[in-house]
Amino acid sequence: MTPSSGEVTELLIRWSNGNRAALDKLMPLVYDELHRLARRYMRREHPGHTLQTTALVNEVYLRLVDQTKVQWHNRAHFFGIAANLMRQILIQHARRRHAAKRGGARPSVSLEDAVE
Repeated sequence: MTPSSGEVTELLIRWSNGNRAALDKLMPLVYDELHRLARRYMRREHPGHTLQTTALVNEVYLRLVDQTKVQWHNRAHFFGIAANLMRQILIQHARRRHAAKRGGARPSVSLEDAVE
């Protein structure tokens, strides 16, 4: 069952006003759409990507729950922020992966220490 836009907006506003129960009701309603959005982003990634769709949704959920100063306007605002968070997570994941490929785990040595 697809929730109405008004129902989601009402829960978002109540959550913005500090109602934790609204968040608990909201997440099951928006989970499928978040998963579809994540699947769309993951299709654009290289085939051997180590981050899975569900892990991306879970990470977005954790970051959304951590948002305390957002005044949600409506469903579109919520999904816009969720999409932005997904892009940020994928970029951070790629940066960490590329840093590790290029010796990111090695201790850095200053130029002064290298000369000695």
